[in-house]
Amino acid sequence: MSPADGSSPALTSSRAESHDAGDVRADRHDSSTRTEARSTVPRPFALLGSELATLFRRRRTIAMLAALALVPILIAVAVRVTGAGSGGGPAFLGDITQNGLFVAFTALTVSIPLFLPLTIGVVAGDTIAGEASLGTLRALLIAPAGRLRLLIVKYVGALAFAAAATGVIVLAGVGVGALLFPVGRVTLLSGDTVDAGGFAARAALLALYVVLSLSGLCAIGLFISTLTTIPVGAMAATVVVAGASQIADALPQLDAIHAWLPTHYWFGFGDLLRDPLVWDSFGVNGWLQLGYVVVFGGLAIWRFLTKDALS
Repeated sequence: MSPADGSSPALTSSRAESHDAGDVRADRHDSSTRTEARSTVPRPFALLGSELATLFRRRRTIAMLAALALVPILIAVAVRVTGAGSGGGPAFLGDITQNGLFVAFTALTVSIPLFLPLTIGVVAGDTIAGEASLGTLRALLIAPAGRLRLLIVKYVGALAFAAAATGVIVLAGVGVGALLFPVGRVTLLSGDTVDAGGFAARAALLALYVVLSLSGLCAIGLFISTLTTIPVGAMAATVVVAGASQIADALPQLDAIHAWLPTHYWFGFGDLLRDPLVWDSFGVNGWLQLGYVVVFGGLAIWRFLTKDALS
């Protein structure tokens, strides 16, 4: 029997199928629209995650971390082969043969004056200048992140590399030290001994102190990177600043400015190897580095927000 409106069953079925297909297409369109809308909303840490992923996937970054890992390995092998337990050298070198855990302390002491500033200079100096040199800065500035957020992300990335570099040195030192030398309770500078848990806590504090010491240099490198589109120049200038500060700190004629130099408290971590802990150098160094972060971070923001970053 035909429907009341006189249409055939086949036509009615065709209209129903067409209506259902239209609903499906409409639902898909609405879903697609909502997905696209969500994708255009900037996620708080999307830019930072992308920056960290890009930084640590670079062959240059991997090569620098591998080179830093070689520092404690070379120290441990040299002491193991020569049996050197005296005759000069950096702090803790004579204690390595009695306890392999001191390899980590010695490697950090050796790396702080040169190797760590060198790698930090490469990463921090490349933050903005590298993007400008590659021509990717325009795309980053067009994104909804904004210049201020981009600078913050670049600084956090440089600081993350400093933490990774310090961690690599400590972990490689502990590993190779335990492999080549006996391991036991660690004798602190105060003469007290701590077990493995106490050593792990001291090593973590020591690494944190080193990262804190490098935070000011990261800010200096970020500022220098905003001054040029040539990353090599920014890298070299950052390393030169660290070297010049250490040279000035060694000159007694400049004693009046020693406490204001960014590298002055880099070796103050000895207070963390005493029992009870002495936090004086940690606090003073923290305030000094915070001052450098504020001053040079502020200069970087002023420079980046007021200049034609695409020129």
